[in-house]
Amino acid sequence: MAVDTVPQSKHSWADEIEEEEDAFQPKVISDENGIKTIVVYRDNEDGKRVKVTRKIRSKLVTEHVNKAVAQRKKWVKFGDETGNKPGPDLSTTTIGENIPLKLGSTTGKSVDTVAAEEAQDKVRRAAKAKNIMCRICKGEHFTSKCPYKDTLQPLDEIANSIQNVKLEAGTPEAAAAAAAADTNAGGSKYTPPHLRGKGAGAGESMRDSRRDDSATLRVTNLSEDVVEGDIHDLFYRFGHIARVYLARDRETGLCKGFAFVSFTDREDAERAQQAINGYGYDNLILRVEFARSS
Repeated sequence: MAVDTVPQSKHSWADEIEEEEDAFQPKVISDENGIKTIVVYRDNEDGKRVKVTRKIRSKLVTEHVNKAVAQRKKWVKFGDETGNKPGPDLSTTTIGENIPLKLGSTTGKSVDTVAAEEAQDKVRRAAKAKNIMCRICKGEHFTSKCPYKDTLQPLDEIANSIQNVKLEAGTPEAAAAAAAADTNAGGSKYTPPHLRGKGAGAGESMRDSRRDDSATLRVTNLSEDVVEGDIHDLFYRFGHIARVYLARDRETGLCKGFAFVSFTDREDAERAQQAINGYGYDNLILRVEFARSS
């Protein structure tokens, strides 16, 4: 009796390769908690095949944006972006960091100017907190860092020299010497009123009665290019200006960095001092204070 035998199929090497490739295909498994597990096989630096497992949790975040921003995201793309999904494409778009936009009184100024003003304000506040005052221009900085130390004489020395001249002129010895000089000259030389007789004369008292320093402002940190007209244009809107004095260098004729403005009314001077003090002018921060009476 013949028995039919079913020939056994031979296992092909191609099938083994396919099974091996199927075993190393990436797998994605999701569970009920919303965690997605991704299994990937790859070759490492040593040529060995390793298994890499990553778990990713998906979370839906609702973001509230400006209505105009949401409308712009719905605009139809064109050019190389035609047909792409909304949002930036990394192949054609470079995403940079967010730069905050500050709008205020510094709008229109360059970045360097704003940075310089902020640095000067910071130094001035630090100096004010430490009660630091320059001996040359009376500014709130160290004397060694004064911008006028090479062209401006210390104000204390100027005030002391003026005071010494006044004291010497008012002494009886100085008056007697002036009278003797007039006698030797035959009396033809003019003698100032404050040197006539003993001590101060009528001219001195008249001058003191007319002069009022309570409404005089001292402006410092001026640039070399400033002229009297600039000072007048800066202060005239606060009230009637009686006098403007701008200190100039004798040789160059340039501004020494400070000036005096005399108002008719002290209230106008106070308003000008509050408005102009700390004002940026010609890339410098002005300092305005009431002049000290000698």
